[in-house]
Amino acid sequence: MNASTAVGGEERPVAAMPMPRARAEEPSGALGKKADRAGSGDREALSGTDRTGSGGGNSRGPSAASHLRRLLELLATGAPAEALGAVTGQAREAGVEGTDLAETERAVATALRVRSSLRAHRRRELELAALFDTAGDLAASRDVDEVLKAIVRRARMLLGTDTAYLTLPDEEAGDTYMRVTDGSVSPVFQHLRLDLGEGLGGLVAQTARPYATPDYSTDERFRHTRDINAGVTEEGLVAILGVPLLLGSVHGGDRKVIGVLFAADRSPRSFSPDEVALLSSLAAHAAIAIDTARALDDTRAALAELAEVNEVVRAHAAAVQRAEEAHDRLTDLVLRGGDVREVAVAVAGLLDGALTVHDPGGRPLAAVRHDGGPFAADSMDAGWLVSAAEESRTAGRAVARSGRWICAVLAGHELLAIMVLHRGHPLADADRRMFERAGVVTGLLMLLRRTVAETENRVRGELVTDLLTDTGRNPALLAERGRRLGVDLDRPYLVLVADTEPAARERLGSAAVRYLFGAPAGCAGAEHAGAVVLLTVADERLTPGQCARAAAVQLGHLTGAPVTVAAAGPVCGPSRIADAHAEAVRCLRALHVLGRHGDGASAGELGFLGVVLGDSKDVNGFVRGTLGPLLEYDARRGTELVPTLAAYFGAGGSLTRAKDTLHVHVNTVVQRLDRIEALLGADWSRPDRALELQLALRLRELSG
Repeated sequence: MNASTAVGGEERPVAAMPMPRARAEEPSGALGKKADRAGSGDREALSGTDRTGSGGGNSRGPSAASHLRRLLELLATGAPAEALGAVTGQAREAGVEGTDLAETERAVATALRVRSSLRAHRRRELELAALFDTAGDLAASRDVDEVLKAIVRRARMLLGTDTAYLTLPDEEAGDTYMRVTDGSVSPVFQHLRLDLGEGLGGLVAQTARPYATPDYSTDERFRHTRDINAGVTEEGLVAILGVPLLLGSVHGGDRKVIGVLFAADRSPRSFSPDEVALLSSLAAHAAIAIDTARALDDTRAALAELAEVNEVVRAHAAAVQRAEEAHDRLTDLVLRGGDVREVAVAVAGLLDGALTVHDPGGRPLAAVRHDGGPFAADSMDAGWLVSAAEESRTAGRAVARSGRWICAVLAGHELLAIMVLHRGHPLADADRRMFERAGVVTGLLMLLRRTVAETENRVRGELVTDLLTDTGRNPALLAERGRRLGVDLDRPYLVLVADTEPAARERLGSAAVRYLFGAPAGCAGAEHAGAVVLLTVADERLTPGQCARAAAVQLGHLTGAPVTVAAAGPVCGPSRIADAHAEAVRCLRALHVLGRHGDGASAGELGFLGVVLGDSKDVNGFVRGTLGPLLEYDARRGTELVPTLAAYFGAGGSLTRAKDTLHVHVNTVVQRLDRIEALLGADWSRPDRALELQLALRLRELSG
């Protein structure tokens, strides 16, 4: 019969295989009955021996009892079958014959059967112990590779084969690969990959039944390929047994093959049904190990996914809590009427970064760190900042630019301010929404403060109007009224006069209120004589002309049209504000005559051009503005600095001719000129300044 036919199918070749071993599958009950019959025969033989020995009249030859005893001793010590079979020859040589010899032969045959049964039981015990050990490995180990290696190693040991190996399908690659090998010496075989359905393993996987072949190279039941044949040939394998690794219910019929376990010899061999069953049991353990590993992987993946979900939930809860905290803090600021800096401190602390707030032109209004301390921000180009704010306004959300987040603070379509968050790490969606909400709160606060400022400015505007029109009012009363309104007229003030094209004049008044909103405390403004008049606290770091130009730029941006600004001062006291206003008005008219619309300048920068080009030729104002220090000094000291200066210019800068004109010593002229320089400044003799002084002296002389 062919020993390589399928096992467990309609073909039952393994059951027809030669059985080189004893019948280990006989039930223990049958073995017990045979042993009883053998024992009965032994007792009869021993009884006959005893009777012969007692002289019972039996004339037969030597008894078989001693040989039977010898047989039992050999059986008890586990002697080989040859030693048991030799007992019959020993009895024959000892003269045992007839019935005793026949009984001895039967006893030897029984002993051989008992020995075979014992060996089968011991082998079964070893197999069961191996299966129990494998089950223990499954229970104790979480490393599937170690368990599979132990299973393959035990398969090789229990079946006594040269090699054992396990193949698993690769679902991504669509083929099968060697997962574990034991006893293999060929690298080609150890790294062999085969397509589904190829070789003996492909047949096992397709049919889900064990298959064995005594000679792989000549077996035509399965598809041979060049790669498989090369690997098997290099390994030197001849006889191969393969059993499937099955998952699923035995009775349900829906069973899945997840791999194949092999045992192979390098010489021809037939595999018994017991060996097939043993390898199938080990394959079942391997399937359990793989399925458990997959279940553990799925569990780990589920746990990891659950941890991720939990982290998302925790992050969301934290974001909700932070949003609630931010809402409470920002609401409190609104209710308390907080200022822009307080909002900046709160937002910087909530978002863990530095925050700067800028006006629509890009000028900084507040700059704080996350801990509330001052923040020295890197210089940002105003044009870049305004462009980023415009992008934020168009998008309706905060935008990221150059490592910063920019949010436009809006009131409808009007840009109130620009918020810039300086933070080294990205801004999460929840934090971005918090930042944008802070922009809304900032806009609300700025609108509230603007409303208050407009109300206050109307009252202060009345003060400014009175300062310009009612010059005869008691200055002390005006100063007291200003202090009650927060305007300290004893401080140095600049008087700014601004106007624009007729179509934009209505917007200029509102723009002036917003301009004052970002200015230092104590400023005021009013609309007067078709222009806007602003009283701003003098900044020692800037000249009046620089302040005028900065105001022209910002007011022009707020108005949306060119705004021309003239500055005069700084002056202190109510009585001098009207004079400074008249000077600024002359300067403004001169700027328009010069075509410098949308520009800014001070009366001091224009000099005599203000008198020449201004509409109301204020000669006395120009003379006082130019020669005022000398006139006051002569009035207090009774000196003649003004006549000396006129004589010096009249003499063409000659000290000798000047002293003749004045009828004084030349040293007196030098001393007077030193005093003039101390009062007017070191640049008094510079050509442009000298021209203004000569013009003022000439106008004074002509006006009497």
